[in-house]
Amino acid sequence: MFVALVVACLCLAASCGRSGNEKRYDLKGKVVAVEPDKHLVTVAHEEVKGLMPGMTMPFTVPNQSDLQILAPDDEITATLVIDGSHSWLEGLIITRQSPNPAAMPGVVVAKEGDEVPNFTLRNQDGREIRIQNYRGKALLLTFIYTRCPVPDYCTLMSNNFAQIDRALGQDPDLYAKTHLLSISIDPEYDTPGVLRSYGAAHTERYQNETFAHWEFATGTKDQVKEIAQFFGLTYFPEKDEIIHALRTVIVSPEGKVAKIYTGNEWKPEEIVAEIKATTD
Repeated sequence: MFVALVVACLCLAASCGRSGNEKRYDLKGKVVAVEPDKHLVTVAHEEVKGLMPGMTMPFTVPNQSDLQILAPDDEITATLVIDGSHSWLEGLIITRQSPNPAAMPGVVVAKEGDEVPNFTLRNQDGREIRIQNYRGKALLLTFIYTRCPVPDYCTLMSNNFAQIDRALGQDPDLYAKTHLLSISIDPEYDTPGVLRSYGAAHTERYQNETFAHWEFATGTKDQVKEIAQFFGLTYFPEKDEIIHALRTVIVSPEGKVAKIYTGNEWKPEEIVAEIKATTD
């Protein structure tokens, strides 16, 4: 319950009056995502002794200068301060800094308007697919893995996609102009058979699912890394999990990046509206 309270009540320390009864805990972990506009940093952290087990969760970082230097894959130590229902990180120290993918030679990170390369993957039927196969349609894609234990990450993405799939299905013309694609970042476990079972469960069509509108795909490690890296998605294995950020992308019928969503705050109806605008 207390951990849930910490997550639910994150807020900027500057906007919260300090009680003078703050509790402080040492925190150590790896940065998964940075959202400077929201003053949030998602960290895959080790056990916080006396408070909570290791997990991946967002934390408020009031210091703007800290947010400017932090990047995914940085290893950090910090002090987690809890003051009643408010919490934040202070005293951040980067113990090992990872290169920013956008600044690495030869690495191109997509922005809106860029043409999407013709990436190759393999779908739930074991059939090779290419991104250019969807030219002429608005392609909505996201990244997941089927064993993801964090409900607000992969499970939420798949549940949202299921809502979008149903919403689009209510407009036959729009349905015919769109396609959904969920890409697994766990190719070793997420075989075509696993993806087929996972996908059919989320569409709730089970044995009747044809995957004609919403496909599930993965590829070799290099193929998955290539497309994830293009969209700025970082991920890495950690024990039995894959620590990862989030990316959901709308690709226009012309094969260009129309919209990139970097978190999980978006709503299905927002995506549907954006897709309609993209196909008009």
